[in-house]
Amino acid sequence: MTTLGSFARMAAAERGLVTIAILRADGAIHASLVNAGVLTHPLDGAAAIGFVTHGHVKIANLRARSQLTATVRSGGAWSTVEGTATLIGPDDPAPGFDADRLRLLLRQVYIAAGGQHDDWNQYDRVMAVERRTVVLVTPLRVYGN
Repeated sequence: MTTLGSFARMAAAERGLVTIAILRADGAIHASLVNAGVLTHPLDGAAAIGFVTHGHVKIANLRARSQLTATVRSGGAWSTVEGTATLIGPDDPAPGFDADRLRLLLRQVYIAAGGQHDDWNQYDRVMAVERRTVVLVTPLRVYGN
């Protein structure tokens, strides 16, 4: 049986590389490769998939349609998580999240996705300048082989 734990192990084995698919306004699927990991959702305490993004298109699509599918493959095994996305960022405020708490959440997601950084202050500056947004996926269905 595939679980969120097996998704997390596969993602870690693949350096956090996960394919996500979201729905565009015209009904087409937008797929992209992101670095993602499993962490505790800061709003409800449940396990969630997290990644960081920026730009207008993906975020606008997720604001309008929060459904998201994430798939990871490692060797011959694969795992898919279907769920709903919560956005937390400079343009998507969340209760209790000031700039400092967002800064720490961005770091937490980066680490959950397997990232390491030699200069966290530089990382923080880049995330702020690029107006990066955290996407947290609450799992509704998990399956794979």
